[in-house]
Amino acid sequence: MTVPSTPASAVRTRIAPSPTGFLHLGTARTALYSWAYARHHGGSFVLRIEDTDVARSTQESVEQILESMQWLGLAHDEGPIYQMQRLARYHAVVEQLIAQGLAYRCYATPEELDAMREAQRARGEKTLYDRRWRPADAEHPHKRLPEPPAGVQPVVRFANPVDGAVTWDDLVKGPITIRNAEIDDLIILRTDGVPTYNFAVVVDDMDMGITHVFRGDEHINNTPWQINMWHAIGAASGTGVQLPRFGHCPVILGDDGAKLSKRRGAVSVTAYKDAGYLPEAMLNYLARLGWSHGDDELFSLEQMVAWFDGSHLARSPAQWDPAKLAWVNAHHLKQASDERLAGLVREQLATRGVLTDDTALLARAAALFKERCSTTVELADWCEMLFVPVAPPEAELAAHVTDAVKPGLRALRERLADAAVTPWDKPGIAAAMKAVLAECGLKMPQLAPAVRVLVCGRSQTPSVDALLALFARDKVLAALQHV
Repeated sequence: MTVPSTPASAVRTRIAPSPTGFLHLGTARTALYSWAYARHHGGSFVLRIEDTDVARSTQESVEQILESMQWLGLAHDEGPIYQMQRLARYHAVVEQLIAQGLAYRCYATPEELDAMREAQRARGEKTLYDRRWRPADAEHPHKRLPEPPAGVQPVVRFANPVDGAVTWDDLVKGPITIRNAEIDDLIILRTDGVPTYNFAVVVDDMDMGITHVFRGDEHINNTPWQINMWHAIGAASGTGVQLPRFGHCPVILGDDGAKLSKRRGAVSVTAYKDAGYLPEAMLNYLARLGWSHGDDELFSLEQMVAWFDGSHLARSPAQWDPAKLAWVNAHHLKQASDERLAGLVREQLATRGVLTDDTALLARAAALFKERCSTTVELADWCEMLFVPVAPPEAELAAHVTDAVKPGLRALRERLADAAVTPWDKPGIAAAMKAVLAECGLKMPQLAPAVRVLVCGRSQTPSVDALLALFARDKVLAALQHV
């Protein structure tokens, strides 16, 4: 069975996270590829919440997933669609399959299945369900089933083909073939009436007209089951089949070379938001963890949409590199407008209990400091000194506020205090400092670090005249009066 191609005009992709935890980086990358592919072809992007793991699914996780998608800017065209609201549909398909002999009820108890697997292992065989409750078929035409045992609630299993193989042309891996003898009759409906992942996803993708499925390559072994179920459901309903194209992307590895996952080492998308990363930087970096466009490392989301046609997807795992992410974020930070950064810094400061509505001042500060920053957290570190008292470190005071410099600092304070002589802007402050240097016989590398330490607590900053212009005049005068 080979997957047919689908016209570009009909492209429909989806992202289907499970709300058993936060939206992690691997799922975010899959969402990006699915979204970008749909946008590239003018198609539709569907958000589905796969909440059939009832014991572990939470509303908190749902909200975190939706928040993450919104922050990243990956807007869905349809959804969110919740699987647990579609139980009646799954049950109807199950009954169709049973009626056509393509699925059957299995009454084997967990104890019986454990004994079956133990015997298979003892014989050195692969542990597969032995189809003991599968009805008679061409292979076993005279098979007779026992009466269903009383008090045992059955599961429903898919009657997987026993012969032949499943082949598809993967968008990432190329042609893949798996023999049907390697897979068994999968449970599609549990005893509680909730469908299993492989069955529900097929029904959903069929009903929603999904044409292209990007997902992690841990799903490769699920794909033969799903393709066989596509054909079975199409045959049972008489509607025919248009299989999606599958693209199985390699996993993302952590710093230690092991796979990132919800249970090991992964960090939520919103944690990066809180850490001061920009969504466009996250998308830029995630895109390159498995896809390339020539040698381009830095690009906008609009450029990615224009380029992302499903080709040039990597076959090998990518490794998460925090330093590379910081570099990408620093680039996008510099491209961001000062007004936007002001709002983001204001939010960061608020988490520290520093409240301000002076976004005009924050925008001016962002323009001055953003060249030195990789995140909005670092930018907030710079801006915080504009709103809270500064305590210069003793070591910095001793190193820079020396007896040789103190006369110049006092002279500078006198000039800055005279509003008639010194306008409170960068040119006015620069002129005052130049006059003091000439008057006191000092050099700028002597005076400027001392001023910086007294006013903002650090000796290394952008241009000192531009820096002082951000502060209120009385705050600078108060800092200099202690000399």
